[in-house]
Amino acid sequence: MLEIVILAVVQGIAEFLPISSSGHLVILGELLGKLGDSPTLEIILHAGTLGSILVVFWRRIVRLLTTDKRVIPLLVVGTIPAAVVGLTIRKYFEQILHNPVLVGAMLLLTGAMLIVLGRLKTRDCEYRSMSWLGALLVGCFQAFAILPGVSRSGSTILGGRLMGLKNDDSVTFSFLLAIPAILGATVLTLKDLLEAYSAGTPIGYSMPELLAGAAVSFLVGILALCWLIGWSRQDRLHWFAWWCIPAGILVIAGSGLGILHSP
Repeated sequence: MLEIVILAVVQGIAEFLPISSSGHLVILGELLGKLGDSPTLEIILHAGTLGSILVVFWRRIVRLLTTDKRVIPLLVVGTIPAAVVGLTIRKYFEQILHNPVLVGAMLLLTGAMLIVLGRLKTRDCEYRSMSWLGALLVGCFQAFAILPGVSRSGSTILGGRLMGLKNDDSVTFSFLLAIPAILGATVLTLKDLLEAYSAGTPIGYSMPELLAGAAVSFLVGILALCWLIGWSRQDRLHWFAWWCIPAGILVIAGSGLGILHSP
């Protein structure tokens, strides 16, 4: 349970701050063993952070379902790249999602993207007026973030800013875009869990453990998301590059020294 709580705290923080939750979970998986390297547990923790998004952005979600219905097709278009790339990678290239050397390299790339983000001029477009092409391109940034070590929030916020969105709107569109992606993965995982549970197949965790992990990631995620929104308004997100770059160097060095092992 202690290890699950540790992983849930890391997930809640790293899912929203631009430092890559998947990358950090891979590294913790190396350090904690099989528990930290479980796709099932990772998706359940993602479900907790999905709840954080729903709580923090509930007003925008209500508008999405009432007055801002034009945005829904944009989110559908923006989700397509991640769906295609994600299903392809998980079916044919699953091993690369657990490679610490790749994590280290992608953390360096995330740091570089954050530095670029910090150098962009302030834009003034709203996500409601985004074009379909713009939504698709931001979706490509989200698809790229399937690679462990690439921050989903950092890459999609950068994509939104490159499409001309102002700070708040780039953050909002980033996390509205996360809802269908995380929800889809969560539904598939819950379906598998229920089938395994009803068939008496061991799933490695008790339901209370999974629920506790989701609850912790949910609560920590709310705090992290509020932190990200505040720093985005102050144009400070590029400060996280000074976490990602040293972390990437340490991970690559640890892999070279045999401390972290490639699959």
